[in-house]
Amino acid sequence: MWETMAGVETQAAKDRVGMICQSLRRAIVERALAPGDRLPEDALGERFGVSRTIARQALGQLAGEGLVELRRNRIAIVATPSWEEARDTFEVRISLERLVVQRLAGRLTAEQEASLLAHIDQEDAVRGGPEAPSIRLATEFHLLLARMTGSPVLVRYVAELGYRCALTLSLYSRPHSSDCAVNEHREIVAALMAGDVDRATHLMDHHLDAVAVRAHIVAEPPRDRDLGRVLAPYVTEKSTLRRRAG
Repeated sequence: MWETMAGVETQAAKDRVGMICQSLRRAIVERALAPGDRLPEDALGERFGVSRTIARQALGQLAGEGLVELRRNRIAIVATPSWEEARDTFEVRISLERLVVQRLAGRLTAEQEASLLAHIDQEDAVRGGPEAPSIRLATEFHLLLARMTGSPVLVRYVAELGYRCALTLSLYSRPHSSDCAVNEHREIVAALMAGDVDRATHLMDHHLDAVAVRAHIVAEPPRDRDLGRVLAPYVTEKSTLRRRAG
């Protein structure tokens, strides 16, 4: 009985850590959190309704993904990648997503094709609106492709590199071009549906390289922010949990 209860508590802790990580990743993708922003354990714990121990575990996981920097005295900030790190990240991502499209070309099911087209329609629907939803949907398109390969390894690393690239773009990039993203995504899916491996690979390479080319403008110095206010939209009713001991 005690072992069962311990297992339930362990899983609950993992779920809370996962929830915080997911929320912070989305905040980074949508540029609500910028490189250099501080992430105090106590502020995160209060915002998400968890203990500082749980918040610390989430920050440790994000540090392992390269999204957070852990400094002395338990100070955590959103990572600030160097230009060299940024370029390496994009180059690795291009190679990895080349493998994704090679796996999928000519092998998509009718349901997968419909799912991809529906996602691109969502991207199309937010054209001209706030930048944050457009950036998030553009990133999620690539994660959706990775999941369709059925490879846990590809899913893991495409997700990790996708979030790192989003962080890089918030630091170095020009404003996001939703028109380019939507049009290029449609062309990639059309090539995958046609089973044209060479064209799909070329289009994905060109698409990601064009994104990387925009990432060359150095951002302004990080600003002081109210972390609770920034994260408020990312804390859903479902994810607000009763404070528990870590």
